[in-house]
Amino acid sequence: MHHAPSKLKRTHYSKDVSPELDGKEVVVCGWVERVRNLGGLVFVILRDREGSVQVTFSKKNGELYEKAKDLGREYVVAVRGTVKAIENAPRGAEIIPNELIVLNSAASPLPLDPAGKVDANLDTRLDNRVLDLRRPKVNAIFRLRHHVLRFIRSFLLDEGFMEVQTPKIIASATEGGAELFPISYYEREAFLSQSAQLYKEQLSSVFEKVFEIGPCYRAEESRTVRHLSEVYVVDVEAAFADAEDVMLLLERLIHNVLLRVSEECKEELNILERRIEVPKPPFPRYTYSEIIEVLKKKGIPVAWGEDIPTPAYRELGETIKGFYFITEWPTKGKPFYIKPREDNPEVCEAFDLMHEWIELASGGTRIHEKDLLIKRLKEQDLSPSSFEFHLKTFDWGMPPHAGWGMGLDRLMMVIVGAENIRECVFYPRDRDRLIP
Repeated sequence: MHHAPSKLKRTHYSKDVSPELDGKEVVVCGWVERVRNLGGLVFVILRDREGSVQVTFSKKNGELYEKAKDLGREYVVAVRGTVKAIENAPRGAEIIPNELIVLNSAASPLPLDPAGKVDANLDTRLDNRVLDLRRPKVNAIFRLRHHVLRFIRSFLLDEGFMEVQTPKIIASATEGGAELFPISYYEREAFLSQSAQLYKEQLSSVFEKVFEIGPCYRAEESRTVRHLSEVYVVDVEAAFADAEDVMLLLERLIHNVLLRVSEECKEELNILERRIEVPKPPFPRYTYSEIIEVLKKKGIPVAWGEDIPTPAYRELGETIKGFYFITEWPTKGKPFYIKPREDNPEVCEAFDLMHEWIELASGGTRIHEKDLLIKRLKEQDLSPSSFEFHLKTFDWGMPPHAGWGMGLDRLMMVIVGAENIRECVFYPRDRDRLIP
């Protein structure tokens, strides 16, 4: 007599179950998506990370059949059974069970529908995020995020960039401004880092081409659909380069990543009912002054030198489609480390990469002369002494350099067509949300 092992080890994922395996014994593990009881038959749809498969229990399974009738949604189970090719089953095959082990039960009713049939509002979804992540559309967003990160990394590595890690606990403001989170650090106060900027600049004087993908923290007071307090940023810095060089790199990266998404992530895109337009470089470029003119024609006056407000960006999104750069920004509105133009210091070598109304990345040529950097710090009412640790590295042979930082979460918004950045972050953090 065959004694079933009490511990079943998975041999196949749901997507591997196919008519070709007819008559073969398999072990599948996963969650009970639904149970359909049709009198003499119980159909259990079992879901795992790769999809779902049907397990069919009949009265003649006796005890197994009774056990299957008691299964609830999201119960965790392991099934050993024989694959049977059958025309009308979801994968052209189903599993006829020989053994069923319940590894864990789930509460009923669940706070939201993991099959995604019943809509729930965003707050309910975020409060029960793990259940939400089991919904096919939400799940597809995060599988895409995983692939996008992979494509970004592989592109930058192929371009000769080295991945680095910079500290997220810092002694003083990186860029000035009140957007810092203070933390208690032993006997003194420290802050969460709002940018890898100064560290990546320093590292570019050693490794020349560096990148980091990591979190940044901003004490963002406003509640908007595109701001969070903890965001993931793709940071790039290159020595012996200027704004023009790193803009070319950025548009090639965007092209490359979106091309690979469209070719290699068809399944996720189908679930999201999303078509990707792959943008071809070069992307259109507008100077800040040209953008101010466009807005003026639209009846939205912005004084030269002012930041562009959200309603103005929304209007630009209606006017300019796809990806585009805004270049030649007023120096006074940009961080102290951005290089002013030599022929016109009112304007600096900074750029933003936009997609319609959303700013995805900003960057520029950096200042590499210490005296100019000190002058700019003072102009921005920052104290050079707070930046001593950074300034001294400019005494040791700082090459000309340039770079950018791109918001990963915002890029995901564009790729999946989300209206709210919270859709694209596993566990978002904002003014109101610190849990889960």
